[in-house]
Amino acid sequence: MAAIHLLNWLIDICTATVLARMVLGLVVQFMAMQGGGAPDILVKIYDVIFSITEPVLAPIRRILPQTGMIDFSPLVLIIVLVVIRQVLREILI
Repeated sequence: MAAIHLLNWLIDICTATVLARMVLGLVVQFMAMQGGGAPDILVKIYDVIFSITEPVLAPIRRILPQTGMIDFSPLVLIIVLVVIRQVLREILI
């Protein structure tokens, strides 16, 4: 039972990190388009999250077909994490 909780926790952390990257990326881009630029602390947080998630998202991005400016790799990763969670629950329960 502890293994299930640990795996759920790790998947939750991974999912939250990917979602944070998506939201912060949009916020930083929006602020840059407004002309003022994003606060330095926000950019630094985004850079840290980017460096954590990019090694996982880059291989997914290489496999996916080009879709213009929209990056579907975070969505694919979240779907994969949900599937892994469901499979592990079925195996461990």
